Amino acid sequence: MNYRHVYHAGNIGDVLKHIVLSRLICYFQLKDKPFRLVDTHAGIGLYDLSLPETQKTGEWQQGIGKVLDADVPKAVAELIAPWLGAIEALNPEGGLNRYPGSPALARQLMRQGDRLTLTELHPEDFKVLAAQFAGDFQVKTIHLDGWLALGGFLPPKEKRGIVLIDPAYEVTDEFDRMTGAVIRGWKKWPTGTYALWYPMKDAWAIRKMHADFRTAGLRDVLTLELNAGKSGPETKMLGSGMTLVNAPYTLAQDMRTVLPWLCETLQQGPDASWNVSQLIDE
Repeated sequence: MNYRHVYHAGNIGDVLKHIVLSRLICYFQLKDKPFRLVDTHAGIGLYDLSLPETQKTGEWQQGIGKVLDADVPKAVAELIAPWLGAIEALNPEGGLNRYPGSPALARQLMRQGDRLTLTELHPEDFKVLAAQFAGDFQVKTIHLDGWLALGGFLPPKEKRGIVLIDPAYEVTDEFDRMTGAVIRGWKKWPTGTYALWYPMKDAWAIRKMHADFRTAGLRDVLTLELNAGKSGPETKMLGSGMTLVNAPYTLAQDMRTVLPWLCETLQQGPDASWNVSQLIDE
């Protein structure tokens, strides 16, 4: 599949990924000490939902569109408020014209001392990304294959932080590349928090990745899943998952609060489901 971010901004996968990212950032900000976020496949950072690329798919209507139209229980509202607040700040005229990708979302939530490293390989996307953050001393943009970032930029000088990984899944061995890169990065920086996003279309590849993490000795691995329906290799993407290494201890309970409501809100069929499970203990 082609998961270049611009075609899928605000969809059901972004909803899961960005709620999780906002919860991670909020947790890291419980301490005064600065942290760094490394986004290995940054895209262009901020998306205009009126562009031909986003209009072509209209996937945001089944994702963030449904969330904004829904009644939100108080417990869920408190947990997703940072994410929705960042979206509102980027749409001061009201409505939903711009949707923040992970870079823009993180930048909205960062404190003065926090830092953001963004790598993007696609040449056109990188030009847009670099222009967006030009002159921002808290953000570093690098035209680079994201898999190299895990070898070159870890550990960060702050010694605490998050690595967000959500590649385009354009090549058949993307899961193997991600698995190898994460294992290498973890060996260099075993205390970092790694957040991996992926479409729920290749169950075998996901199981193999998890098995390889066990074999490599990774500890404290959490998995999250959100499915609006049943998807597979021959269907459109109706669900996505995240695997997190060294997730904050609060995240599992946060997502057990949020995911049942999200599943009901975003469902597109009788096979909608959600899951939170500890894959590997600490």
